[in-house]
Amino acid sequence: MRVVLDTNVLIAAFVSRGRCAQLLEHCAEAHEVVTSAGLLQEYEEKLVRKFRLTPDLAAANAALLRSVMEVVDPPPLPNPVCRDPDDDLVIATARAGACACIVTGDNDLLVLRSYGTIDIISPAGFPAYEASRLG
Repeated sequence: MRVVLDTNVLIAAFVSRGRCAQLLEHCAEAHEVVTSAGLLQEYEEKLVRKFRLTPDLAAANAALLRSVMEVVDPPPLPNPVCRDPDDDLVIATARAGACACIVTGDNDLLVLRSYGTIDIISPAGFPAYEASRLG
Protein backbone atom coordinates (compact mmCIF):
# COMPACT_ATOMS: atom_id res chain seq x y z
CA MET A 1 0.00 0.00 0.00
CA ARG A 2 1.28 3.49 -0.84
CA VAL A 3 1.19 5.89 2.12
CA VAL A 4 2.12 9.51 2.91
CA LEU A 5 3.23 10.15 6.48
CA ASP A 6 2.64 13.81 7.25
CA THR A 7 5.47 15.94 8.63
CA ASN A 8 3.96 15.93 12.13
CA VAL A 9 4.05 12.12 12.17
CA LEU A 10 7.68 12.09 11.02
CA ILE A 11 8.69 14.64 13.64
CA ALA A 12 6.90 12.70 16.38
CA ALA A 13 8.73 9.58 15.20
CA PHE A 14 12.04 11.43 15.48
CA VAL A 15 11.53 13.04 18.89
CA SER A 16 10.04 10.07 20.78
CA ARG A 17 9.98 6.30 20.62
CA GLY A 18 6.18 6.09 20.64
CA ARG A 19 3.40 5.17 18.25
CA CYS A 20 4.68 7.33 15.39
CA ALA A 21 8.17 5.81 15.54
CA GLN A 22 6.64 2.33 15.38
CA LEU A 23 4.38 3.45 12.54
CA LEU A 24 7.30 4.84 10.53
CA GLU A 25 9.32 1.65 11.00
CA HIS A 26 6.35 -0.54 10.07
CA CYS A 27 5.42 1.48 7.00
CA ALA A 28 9.02 1.59 5.77
CA GLU A 29 9.14 -2.21 5.98
CA ALA A 30 5.63 -3.19 4.87
CA HIS A 31 4.46 -0.41 2.56
CA GLU A 32 5.67 2.15 0.04
CA VAL A 33 6.09 5.47 1.82
CA VAL A 34 5.79 8.51 -0.44
CA THR A 35 6.97 12.05 0.23
CA SER A 36 7.95 15.20 -1.67
CA ALA A 37 10.84 17.63 -1.57
CA GLY A 38 8.49 20.21 -0.07
CA LEU A 39 7.46 17.95 2.79
CA LEU A 40 11.07 17.01 3.51
CA GLN A 41 12.01 20.70 3.48
CA GLU A 42 9.22 21.43 5.99
CA TYR A 43 10.49 18.54 8.12
CA GLU A 44 14.02 19.96 8.16
CA GLU A 45 12.83 23.49 8.90
CA LYS A 46 10.72 22.35 11.86
CA LEU A 47 13.55 20.28 13.31
CA VAL A 48 15.79 23.34 13.21
CA ARG A 49 13.23 25.91 14.35
CA LYS A 50 11.27 23.97 16.97
CA PHE A 51 13.77 21.38 18.16
CA ARG A 52 17.01 23.36 17.75
CA LEU A 53 18.80 20.79 15.60
CA THR A 54 21.67 22.12 13.54
CA PRO A 55 20.84 22.52 9.86
CA ASP A 56 23.39 19.80 9.03
CA LEU A 57 21.83 17.32 11.46
CA ALA A 58 18.32 18.10 10.22
CA ALA A 59 19.48 17.64 6.60
CA ALA A 60 21.13 14.32 7.47
CA ASN A 61 17.94 13.15 9.13
CA ALA A 62 15.88 14.15 6.09
CA ALA A 63 18.37 12.32 3.85
CA LEU A 64 17.84 9.18 5.92
CA LEU A 65 14.08 9.46 5.39
CA ARG A 66 14.61 10.14 1.68
CA SER A 67 16.55 6.87 1.43
CA VAL A 68 13.51 4.81 2.48
CA MET A 69 10.82 6.85 0.75
CA GLU A 70 9.77 7.54 -2.80
CA VAL A 71 10.06 11.26 -3.52
CA VAL A 72 7.46 12.63 -5.95
CA ASP A 73 7.15 16.08 -7.51
CA PRO A 74 3.50 17.00 -7.01
CA PRO A 75 1.78 19.61 -9.12
CA PRO A 76 -0.42 22.02 -7.14
CA LEU A 77 -3.99 20.96 -6.50
CA PRO A 78 -6.48 22.44 -9.00
CA ASN A 79 -8.33 24.19 -6.15
CA PRO A 80 -7.48 24.88 -2.50
CA VAL A 81 -8.78 22.14 -0.22
CA CYS A 82 -7.55 22.67 3.34
CA ARG A 83 -8.29 25.34 5.91
CA ASP A 84 -4.49 25.69 6.18
CA PRO A 85 -3.20 26.21 2.62
CA ASP A 86 0.16 24.65 3.57
CA ASP A 87 -1.63 21.32 4.05
CA ASP A 88 -2.59 21.19 0.38
CA LEU A 89 1.00 20.03 -0.30
CA VAL A 90 0.35 16.89 1.76
CA ILE A 91 -2.71 16.06 -0.34
CA ALA A 92 -0.92 16.95 -3.58
CA THR A 93 1.94 14.63 -2.60
CA ALA A 94 -0.46 11.75 -1.93
CA ARG A 95 -2.26 12.43 -5.19
CA ALA A 96 0.97 12.54 -7.22
CA GLY A 97 2.15 9.35 -5.53
CA ALA A 98 -1.12 7.49 -6.14
CA CYS A 99 -1.38 6.81 -2.40
CA ALA A 100 -4.17 5.01 -0.60
CA CYS A 101 -3.90 7.21 2.46
CA ILE A 102 -2.34 10.06 4.37
CA VAL A 103 -1.45 9.45 8.00
CA THR A 104 -1.52 12.67 10.00
CA GLY A 105 -2.15 14.18 13.38
CA ASP A 106 -3.19 17.49 11.81
CA ASN A 107 -6.83 18.30 12.52
CA ASP A 108 -7.03 20.54 9.45
CA LEU A 109 -6.45 17.40 7.36
CA LEU A 110 -8.24 14.88 9.58
CA VAL A 111 -11.48 16.86 9.40
CA LEU A 112 -11.58 16.15 5.64
CA ARG A 113 -11.53 12.35 6.19
CA SER A 114 -10.67 11.85 2.51
CA TYR A 115 -9.75 13.54 -0.74
CA GLY A 116 -11.01 11.64 -3.76
CA THR A 117 -9.84 8.06 -3.22
CA ILE A 118 -7.20 9.08 -0.64
CA ASP A 119 -8.21 8.37 2.94
CA ILE A 120 -6.95 10.68 5.69
CA ILE A 121 -6.39 8.89 8.98
CA SER A 122 -4.70 9.36 12.34
CA PRO A 123 -1.67 7.36 13.47
CA ALA A 124 -3.89 5.63 16.05
CA GLY A 125 -6.37 4.67 13.32
CA PHE A 126 -3.78 3.25 10.93
CA PRO A 127 -3.68 -0.36 12.23
CA ALA A 128 -7.43 -0.84 11.79
CA TYR A 129 -7.32 0.93 8.42
CA GLU A 130 -4.45 -1.26 7.28
CA ALA A 131 -6.26 -4.41 8.39
CA SER A 132 -9.42 -3.40 6.53
CA ARG A 133 -7.47 -2.64 3.34
CA LEU A 134 -5.23 -5.69 3.34
CA GLY A 135 -7.70 -8.19 4.72
